[in-house]
Amino acid sequence: MTRLDLKARIDLIEGAYEFFLAYAAQGLSGSASASADSPDGARNPDGQARDYLRRCDEALTGLADGFRAQVSDAASHEDAIAVLERDAAAAQAFVRLALAQPAISSQLIDNLNASIHVRALLTDLFLLGDLVE
Repeated sequence: MTRLDLKARIDLIEGAYEFFLAYAAQGLSGSASASADSPDGARNPDGQARDYLRRCDEALTGLADGFRAQVSDAASHEDAIAVLERDAAAAQAFVRLALAQPAISSQLIDNLNASIHVRALLTDLFLLGDLVE
């Protein structure tokens, strides 16, 4: 993974969180009729949420290894990168849980945003992101 790829992953995760904040504020019920399978899924809020969740899931996969590859003195930062790895895995578990639901409500996304695991991941990225600037 290149430095630009790693930065893109960080930006995607942060952007997904911002989208989720807006999605949660919409008060959508997440009815089954609002699925990504609808013909206009790209414009459908549930479809957009699923797209962000999928892209976030992809960005989380191997994230810590990307830091290990791009941080010049990764060995001295290994403890912090290991924390990032655990937090990314925990956040990814909840992202995948949300993706597995038949419909994605605003409340589900609000609860995902409130997860200590997602918040810890974002804090990790704020702290470690400076290492790849």
